[in-house]
Amino acid sequence: MGCFVFLAAFFSARLALFLTWVFKNEKLSAAFTSGWIPILGFFLLPWTTLAWTWTYSVAKGGPDGFGIFLVIIAFIADLASYGSGDRERRRRARD
Repeated sequence: MGCFVFLAAFFSARLALFLTWVFKNEKLSAAFTSGWIPILGFFLLPWTTLAWTWTYSVAKGGPDGFGIFLVIIAFIADLASYGSGDRERRRRARD
């Protein structure tokens, strides 16, 4: 099942988070103490939430150096997606 979720992440981080929640809910429960944080992450920072869940489940107690690096890269990817969407809206408004 893990490979299927990994392949789903290539298409959409939200799809991969949903599949993780459906099939491997213990990973989300272990990574987050509150249920609101993954829900907010699903809508606002999906790549960061997915990276945190993966690194937390692999490291067994919290992300280490490489895990933190992956979370930072995922956060940059989330910010880049917001920036590119804004840039595209401005381009369409000009045309």
